[in-house]
Amino acid sequence: MTQSAPPSTPPGKRMLSEQVYGHLRDAIMRGDHSPGTPLKPQDLAKEQGVSLAVVREALVRLVGEGLADRLPNRGFAVPSFSDRRWQEIAEARRTVEPVVLRMAVERGDVDWEGRVRAAHHRLTRTPAYGPEEGAYYTEAWAEAHRVFHRTLLEGCGNHALLETFDRMWTASELARRWSAHRDPDRDGAREHRELEEAALARDADTAAAVLTRHLSLTAAALNDGSERAT
Repeated sequence: MTQSAPPSTPPGKRMLSEQVYGHLRDAIMRGDHSPGTPLKPQDLAKEQGVSLAVVREALVRLVGEGLADRLPNRGFAVPSFSDRRWQEIAEARRTVEPVVLRMAVERGDVDWEGRVRAAHHRLTRTPAYGPEEGAYYTEAWAEAHRVFHRTLLEGCGNHALLETFDRMWTASELARRWSAHRDPDRDGAREHRELEEAALARDADTAAAVLTRHLSLTAAALNDGSERAT
């Protein structure tokens, strides 16, 4: 006997789930929900005017992206500052990215140099904060930041390594926002300028060292054992 395929999610429910997911993701990224804050499906469903099933579907998606935790009692919450995952991701990035940057410095061509300059210029010209986007940096700056770091590595010419970077970058986005908020005096602009200068000077040793320090400082702001208010 042939079994029929399970019914797919109705388009209307799928659209609602996408809307709720986008709303929650933006709220977490803006800092509207502090680290460790419970995300109660019943309250969120009432707030958004949707069913509990729609909210749970959106929350499960956020869990998959590392933006929410599923608790033992089947509840949900924003991850905490002290979660070990942030240090594990940081360790993975410090292990992989400086090696890839060395490859990019050695292999990158003149077109790569031009893209690095353009990406850095865009980053320096994009406002990092805006009153309409909450306590953390803006989506526009976040994208300019991602493009700069990825462009630096693209000179390696290895798509598998770049895909690894993409996964780690997505997994660490929330930690980056928290880190910047907890260490407001950090001179990130200088760090990015040093990265660009070392890469374009074809100084692989300095570029790798600067990137390692850059990644270490991001992790250090989350590693003091405290839960500062945001």
